[in-house]
Amino acid sequence: MAKYSKKEKSWMMYDWATSAYSVVITTAIFPIYYKSVATNAGIDPSQSTAFLGYTISISTFILAMLAPILGTIADYRGFKKKFFVFFFLLGTLSTVGLVFVPSDQWLLLLVMNLLTAIGAKGANIFYDAFIVDVTAKDKMDDVSSRGFALGYIGSSIPFVISIGIIILAQTGIIPLSMTAASRIAFFITAVWWIGFAIPLIKNVKQIYYVEREPKIIVNSFKRLGKTFKDIKQYRNIFLFLLAYFFYIDGVDTIISMSTAYGTDVGLSATDMIIALLAVQVVAAPFAILFGTLAKKYGTKIMLYVGIFIYTFICVYAMFMDSAFDFWVLAMLVATSQGGIQALSRSFFAQMVPEEKSNEFFGFYNIFGRFAAVSGPFLMGVTTQITGSSSMGIFSLIILFIIGFILLTFVQKPDLSSVNREETDVSV
Repeated sequence: MAKYSKKEKSWMMYDWATSAYSVVITTAIFPIYYKSVATNAGIDPSQSTAFLGYTISISTFILAMLAPILGTIADYRGFKKKFFVFFFLLGTLSTVGLVFVPSDQWLLLLVMNLLTAIGAKGANIFYDAFIVDVTAKDKMDDVSSRGFALGYIGSSIPFVISIGIIILAQTGIIPLSMTAASRIAFFITAVWWIGFAIPLIKNVKQIYYVEREPKIIVNSFKRLGKTFKDIKQYRNIFLFLLAYFFYIDGVDTIISMSTAYGTDVGLSATDMIIALLAVQVVAAPFAILFGTLAKKYGTKIMLYVGIFIYTFICVYAMFMDSAFDFWVLAMLVATSQGGIQALSRSFFAQMVPEEKSNEFFGFYNIFGRFAAVSGPFLMGVTTQITGSSSMGIFSLIILFIIGFILLTFVQKPDLSSVNREETDVSV
């Protein structure tokens, strides 16, 4: 990464740090562990899947409500880093807390998971907004995509260690219960997350900001109101956010509910975990590929490609009934998961005023998180009504279609950008 500055490298390393949480807690080991705990407590599989979806919805709803005002406050000088650290600590310490939840307390397990999600997603609001402080607009696609690629590579290490411990415990090679092995995985995740977040905390600072003034909270609400009042000025930004609302809804739901869905169709934990590890390995080069192709064909074109692939995934999932099918589905996700997320982040960052990046990334979060409320809720309700997880995931197809249509109306952002200096820039 010689061509990247110290700030860019430090920023990208947080993807390396937090992606361990995304894999172990959001996608792989925690959902399987939770499903096992819930099943042992006598909860019907389709009901426990629905409860997991509702928990994800609640956490994202809370953040969606807080994000715009927290983002507006964070645009004041010195606040962005403080808010980042607060949510970062909430997420990491709650992840440690999962270790101490009694194995028969499935509801308490969901509550603790709720806190980890608020912490992780809350920290990401300010992490994403820091991209305007570390690089120029014409490098954002590259830096954002590289960050996601690092995340896939970095998250594979604690994931491999964790599943190694779980498999060894499962086969009786080491004298650990599955509960103990899963808890060790949660602890490893927290340590990894904390350790590799240090470069960002140490080296990245808020360059673009609004000068502090009396009555910060009151004036933050006024600034937020002014943004709504001047919404016509930001029409292109909010049109993109509306498109993003729909297509990222489907992406996040498929990521967060994939292992629970696989369990419902009878796949073994070993099959799913190995497939998810392969996703991490395959997704890294594809994230970089999306960033490279975005330079040649444009960011919007590559977003269209990602949406098309996910639409096909929804259709294919309806017919999934074997480990082979889950592998095909996993590889399809790997080709576009990182690319569509990375390019959405950089495409949006290229549009927003730098000094109001936190406020606008607050909106980015609220659209993304409200989407994450509706997606798992839609899947949960459809699954409960039909009694079929396949119909639940197929119902997401409408979200990708609407997102695709809306994205066609979004104009490309202006990539002209002044060179970043080490001196602060304020308004």
